[in-house]
Amino acid sequence: MDRRLIPANERVAALHLKGKVEAEQYLKGAARQVTASEANLLRAPGGKRDRQLLMGERVTAYEDRAGYAFVQAARDGYVGYVDSLAIGPAQSMTHWIASRSTHIYSTANFKSPETGTLSFGCEVCARSQAENFVEIGDGQFLPLQHLLEIGEGLQDMVSVAEMFLGTPYLWGGNSGTGIDCSGLLQAACLACGIPCPRDSDQQEAQLGKELPKETPLERGDLVFWKGHVGLMLDGEILLHANAHHMVVAVEPLTEAISRISAKEFGDVTAVKRL
Repeated sequence: MDRRLIPANERVAALHLKGKVEAEQYLKGAARQVTASEANLLRAPGGKRDRQLLMGERVTAYEDRAGYAFVQAARDGYVGYVDSLAIGPAQSMTHWIASRSTHIYSTANFKSPETGTLSFGCEVCARSQAENFVEIGDGQFLPLQHLLEIGEGLQDMVSVAEMFLGTPYLWGGNSGTGIDCSGLLQAACLACGIPCPRDSDQQEAQLGKELPKETPLERGDLVFWKGHVGLMLDGEILLHANAHHMVVAVEPLTEAISRISAKEFGDVTAVKRL
């Protein structure tokens, strides 16, 4: 009964939870979609951010009350509260952003004024294509070079994670403007078609096979601490979003283990290979 994954509060609960949790109403929920470029998924209305939702993400909404919708994200099952204005009716999306971020342009011309940005992983609906741009509605355009079609993935999760080098660390962040350790791993996995939960404890429990001690490490191996995770860039270098550097950074694994053991999350809890 992980509260992060149970769509229930004191007033409403998902219909399939009837008889398992107490609530005033049991509802099927309504299909909705994130319409903001990014939106915070909160533990309680106006409370702490657990993670972010990105444009195009599907959610099931169970309640809309006092400006907040109580939702469950389709991508990883995470439950929380989101600004009601950040979601809308669900629609079919055609493309997703496969670069760290991209600009939205007012015309199909890279010299035209930009009107906003979208992060890696956002999904959009392309209405038409003009040369190297796609129109996403309301006279807004995205460069085709930054897009892949829905269903088309990337091949190397470490290369995906490398795109985020230098991105500011943000607790609960999932975007190219701010990301945390488990958000980085999730973004890299999902882009390569690998199902991945959101938080590092869930990732440690569900991803890969644990390696015996003294196994030589390889590119893509995962190193876990209690509350932290990083990816191996090669046999010696760790890539991770971390609060010590306050960015996505690389450093020798031996140095990271020494520092983290002394000051932050204790000893390594697992090393795993997908």
